Amino acid sequence: MNSLAFQQAQKQSQTLTLAPQLQNSLKILQVPAAELRTSILEELQANPLLEELAVNSISLDEHDDKQSEDKAAQEEEANFDNNDFSILERMAADFSEQYDAEDSGIHYTSEDAKRREHFLNSLTEGVSLQTHLIEQAELNDSSKQEHEILLYLIGSLNDNGYLTESISEMAKTLRVVPDIVERAVSSLKNFDPAGIGARDLQDCLATQLELKGQDDSIATRIVRDHFELLTRRRIPELAQKLNVSTGVIQEALKEIARLDPAPGRRFKQDTNTVVEPDVTVYKDEYDEWQVELNSDYIPRLRISNAYKELLARGNLSKQERDFMIERMRSGKFLISSIEQRQQTIESIAREILKNQKDFFESGITKLRPMTMESIAQAIGVHETTVSRAVANKYMRTPQGVFPLKYFFTTGYTSEEGESISNKTVKDRIKQIIASETETKPLSDQVIVELLAQEDIKIARRTVSKYREELGILPAHMRRRY
Repeated sequence: MNSLAFQQAQKQSQTLTLAPQLQNSLKILQVPAAELRTSILEELQANPLLEELAVNSISLDEHDDKQSEDKAAQEEEANFDNNDFSILERMAADFSEQYDAEDSGIHYTSEDAKRREHFLNSLTEGVSLQTHLIEQAELNDSSKQEHEILLYLIGSLNDNGYLTESISEMAKTLRVVPDIVERAVSSLKNFDPAGIGARDLQDCLATQLELKGQDDSIATRIVRDHFELLTRRRIPELAQKLNVSTGVIQEALKEIARLDPAPGRRFKQDTNTVVEPDVTVYKDEYDEWQVELNSDYIPRLRISNAYKELLARGNLSKQERDFMIERMRSGKFLISSIEQRQQTIESIAREILKNQKDFFESGITKLRPMTMESIAQAIGVHETTVSRAVANKYMRTPQGVFPLKYFFTTGYTSEEGESISNKTVKDRIKQIIASETETKPLSDQVIVELLAQEDIKIARRTVSKYREELGILPAHMRRRY
């Protein structure tokens, strides 16, 4: 008998499925304030039961009464059950007949206009590498197909201005033959800045030399054919390989040292986003640290009284009633999610202030190691909640504006027991190299010894790693003659 046969069997397993509302809640937690406002305005258009509370100027005498009314309304809405129509009837009894249900749209005040202006003025300024290259691509004499490939290449460049994908990979993605991509890459390499579109450092340096008309120079031959010897600075071996004197090699190295190893870094990062801090840390008039959440871009929402009245009257069909109750439930969930988002971000900001107070006082040299796990435990949430909450968020501090993720970093412990952030170590390496003599640049080993004098003991390979992450060349390639 054949042992292969179809069989039906029951199997019990556990899976995690996120409901649409929970997915929206996580999205609200993750987006920055400026983007959240856009999402809220879209929801206002889609949900007729939601309305934005106008921000009107009120006198100081009216302020306390206004707060009491808002608190009472929030409590009543919080206790509202979708099937509790006695509450709706009481709302309807207090409802003014002069209220025009058709006039329940969004009203924009002069304050809203100022916010919008500030929103537009907050867009990042400066020309990005991508913008600079796209402008050149528009003027380039190329076919429609090559133009589209050029735009793809421009979008694929890393921060240094290099192409990280191979020709074959890009050709496969674009569904064209590799030769067409190769031609587009050649065109891109003629764009400004010189060296853009290179595969790596070797290709970048060689391209710059060729654009200078030095195709057959000693410098180009060193970069193209003996790059490993160049990186190890083997001058005698280079002289022997190229059959020239060591003096000629040294002159060629001077020419190579004048090249730009990362032509993309001189341009502004192409974030194309509003950088508006979600939270501000400052000292008040009593010299006490304070945390202030930015709620300027987040509209205050409520469930429309007009639609509550319609529900209370009970003149709706079942389909209409079910629709309005579903919209009311959705609106209340949105309001709750926004409030939870603000509370979570504020809690995280207060913990950052508590752990990094020395940073706010003195700057990056006092930044301490801090993990998301420790903050999650401190505020009683899951680590992934902290990760989502700090994503794309910024904090304004006396030391400048920083991403919230900036404060989460690993580090070291000195012999005196002081915790030191790896960002602090990187900054110190950058300062040491910036103060070196150009004719006698410091080697990684010397930097290790200088850091050790400051009670920062790390391995040479760690210094090399941090230096590369900072985009700084090795000592022999930083030397100026």
